[in-house]
Amino acid sequence: MKKLVCLVLASILVAPAAFAQNRYIADNLFTYMHSGPSNQFRIIGSVDAGDKVTYLTANKETGYTEIQDSKGRKGWVESRFVTTRESMALRLPKLEKELADVKAKLANARSNADQEKAGLADSLETRNRQIADLEKSYGEISQQLTASQEEVRNLRAKLDTQKDDLLLKYFMYGGGVAGIGLLFGLVLPHIIPRRRRSPSGWA
Repeated sequence: MKKLVCLVLASILVAPAAFAQNRYIADNLFTYMHSGPSNQFRIIGSVDAGDKVTYLTANKETGYTEIQDSKGRKGWVESRFVTTRESMALRLPKLEKELADVKAKLANARSNADQEKAGLADSLETRNRQIADLEKSYGEISQQLTASQEEVRNLRAKLDTQKDDLLLKYFMYGGGVAGIGLLFGLVLPHIIPRRRRSPSGWA
């Protein structure tokens, strides 16, 4: 029987702690703590806006909630001043840290973007210079090729002319030799006297 009583007492003592939940006092005020669940009970202190408190129980009829503050005091405050949202006093440093992290990441991203942009600009400028050099080289090579082709045409024309001149000279030399031979063939018999034949028919 004593064990049963001890268990019941232990459960009664443990239950409020088990059901205790964190709550916060609304940010826009400070409120009085009363010794009971209405403003008819005496004021035992006050709780500042944003303070973290522990929710113990609530009285729906009177609209008051029993809390325990960070000092260990237990009291009742109006339920409309108790919220589950974390106070701005606690949220603001977190938000500021998140904002600082976001700004740092943004600055880093901008720095990386600027570096990448500068790198791309340098690469583009280098490519443009290379293209300009290639175009210049191509123009020079084209001029050299045109000049070479013109020189080849001139050389071919000279070669063809020389061939024609050589053939003409060959014809002239051949004709001259043939003419001289013909002339000698016609003139020599008249220049060289013929031998008289003997009566016997022997020279």
